[in-house]
Amino acid sequence: MSLFRTQPVQAFADADATAPGEVTLKRVLTARHLIALGIGAVIGAGIFVLTGHAAATHAGPAVVLSFVIAGIACGLAGLCYAEFASMLPVSGSAYSYAYATLGEFVAWFIGWMLVLEYTFAAATVSVGWSGYFTGLIDSIGHGLGMSLSLPLALTSAPLNVVDGRLVPTGALINLPAVAIATAIAALCYRGITQSAFVNSIIVLIKLVVIFLFMAFSLQFIDPANWTPFIPESQGPGRFGWDGVLRGASIVFFAYIGFDAVSTAAQEAKNPQRDMPIGILGSLFICTLIYIAMSAVMTGIMPYSLLGTPKPVATALETYPSLLWLKTLVEVGAIAGLSSVILVMMVGQPRIFYSMSRDGLIPPMFGRIHPKYRTPHVGTVVVGVTAVLLAGLLPIGTLGELVSMGTLLAFATVCIGIPILRRTRPDLPRAFRVPAAPLVGALGAAACLYLFLQSFRENWHWMVGWIAIGMLIYFGYSRRHSKLNK
Repeated sequence: MSLFRTQPVQAFADADATAPGEVTLKRVLTARHLIALGIGAVIGAGIFVLTGHAAATHAGPAVVLSFVIAGIACGLAGLCYAEFASMLPVSGSAYSYAYATLGEFVAWFIGWMLVLEYTFAAATVSVGWSGYFTGLIDSIGHGLGMSLSLPLALTSAPLNVVDGRLVPTGALINLPAVAIATAIAALCYRGITQSAFVNSIIVLIKLVVIFLFMAFSLQFIDPANWTPFIPESQGPGRFGWDGVLRGASIVFFAYIGFDAVSTAAQEAKNPQRDMPIGILGSLFICTLIYIAMSAVMTGIMPYSLLGTPKPVATALETYPSLLWLKTLVEVGAIAGLSSVILVMMVGQPRIFYSMSRDGLIPPMFGRIHPKYRTPHVGTVVVGVTAVLLAGLLPIGTLGELVSMGTLLAFATVCIGIPILRRTRPDLPRAFRVPAAPLVGALGAAACLYLFLQSFRENWHWMVGWIAIGMLIYFGYSRRHSKLNK
């Protein structure tokens, strides 16, 4: 039964209580900062990288429906996150919520899945950033009448996944991906105030670029590109309704990040009020943008041609009168993907911080920098890991693993709300999920269904990741847990 011992809710309520002189996280974030963090994390890879892949390979023009399905699943999970975040304003996100409701073993499992979500997401988006960066360099060189192209050996992953196996590609390293991951890790080390400020500027830039793209592309939409809206099935997961659902499991990656808002709860000025606003507000805004953007992209170009690392820029290349916008989109994509990496790297060290304070990982991850007030050790570890993954692995496999880890975390949060309503009905809740049992059940079912869509093809990678996590838990975490004392 020790596997399912729960952390007392009061322990989370006292998360800010420290010994005299102990350095803590700094409460500086407002609702506006939190919404910007959510948009910064969500608007990025989904529009600038994954939309084209999902449309060309799985859903066709019906990728719009894939975004709707994934958005509904996220909306149900988002309601549950909002209640938890208003009730337990701590940095651990789904890990802490599981610890309070489902027990230590489940909490560890979810914490391990969150490592997959945040760290691998930072690496995945760094790879996408590299594709747009090299495209921008090419565009600048073309405008200057010279070649500025970077060698392919320095902009591609040296490893690829073929039939479930890692095979060498002949490349050396994805150098731009390594550079951006390193730079953002350094910014996150410096402080949450600086990170939030830079993120707000980046969010403004990418929203302006997205709206410019949609506004100037409307005149080139050809309704024939939307026919057939759901292409005829060509096998499991390839077009038809099965392809739409498979596409939903892929573009779900586009929504991850709204939950990263909850990792900043211990740095929010008024978390009980502002956390639900930040989580639900950013999710609603991003869902509308995704649906509109995917409709425009598949309207101005046949979906079969969008399967490139930079589908938005690819679509613009078809229209000479929009080439001026192509460079601007590349700038917006670089900015947008940068903010995603930033928020992911803000989130993961704070989850490590919570896990360390509970004794499940070594104490060094719970250290706060005396000057910058950031979990600096965790930031360095996450940064180094993201750099290695981004430099060596391709975007496809990384993205699938991130989605699976996220879906399991979301499902756990959905299950936890009805449980805590029954076990602790007395807890003050600044935000309450309407029809909590129904919303929780539907949210968990939707997330688990989308998880299985990816698990069918990547089960061996996920099983291997879970096995490593179990070794760590039973070898270290269970014995060092503070609940053991």
